[in-house]
Amino acid sequence: MKLKEAVRLEQITAWTGGKAIGDPGHLITGINEIHCVEKGDITFVDHPKYYDKVLRSAATTIIINKEVEAPEGKALIFHDDPFTAYVNLVLRFRSFEPSPALISPKAVIGEGSHIQPGAFIGNNVTIGKNCLIHANVSIYDHSIIGDNVIIHSGTVIGADGFYFKKRNNRIDKLESCGRVIIGDNVEIGACCTIDKGVSGDTCIGEYTKLDNHIQIGHDTVVGKRCILASHVAIAGVTVIEDDVILWGQVAIQKDIVIGAGAVVLAKSGVDKSIAGNKVYFGIPVQEARAAWKEKAMMRQLPEILERLRALEKER
Repeated sequence: MKLKEAVRLEQITAWTGGKAIGDPGHLITGINEIHCVEKGDITFVDHPKYYDKVLRSAATTIIINKEVEAPEGKALIFHDDPFTAYVNLVLRFRSFEPSPALISPKAVIGEGSHIQPGAFIGNNVTIGKNCLIHANVSIYDHSIIGDNVIIHSGTVIGADGFYFKKRNNRIDKLESCGRVIIGDNVEIGACCTIDKGVSGDTCIGEYTKLDNHIQIGHDTVVGKRCILASHVAIAGVTVIEDDVILWGQVAIQKDIVIGAGAVVLAKSGVDKSIAGNKVYFGIPVQEARAAWKEKAMMRQLPEILERLRALEKER
């Protein structure tokens, strides 16, 4: 999330209660968790496994629970609980704002767009031209909807990302401050859920079509002209490139890439990145022809075992 105005390191340090290493005037221009960081961003790290990754990342301000030397061009804030310090910053810059009406007066709705009765349009939502938002759709704050978009009943755009930290005696939430951005000419079926980015954007490319009952996780990017059939579930921080087809009940793991033009057949489970322009099937997924050959061989196993038993008896 980009900040409206840059903030100095000394201000952030005062708000978090940490100990800073760096120029007090060092500027922070954004707040992001590690998957989305850019130059100027502040992020956090609280586990030794990720120290090196975060310190080498594009982030230029890091909240960390170990006193280390600051890499060149970066500022550090030492804090006993970086997770909580980061969450408090998120809440400071983007806290919950109640809406006074079903359609917030802060929403911008383009010419020719129709909002059916019972739909909720939150604060600072932008809806383009000639859109149709059906009854009981909920579009949370800061979402951006392009032109000629259709969203069917019961769909929720912009719910919080599913991102938590398990403590010894509780589970803490990483508060979301990202957005959902829907491109032009997208159609979204009934009862779909598209979560906003934890700190970046969840994006759906132009001309992509979603069936009913689809879940898209936080910070995921779905490309142009994709087709997603009913009950597809996509975890967070995943990239679905252009012209991908995902048939019914496909489940996709987080942090992977589905290559352009890939087709994943129904009831498959994708646990790693796959190349484009191929057809896939299975759990775990593999190229469809190989999966079908394996299944054909499995069907022959009872006959093969029977033959082996017969040979043993002959001996």
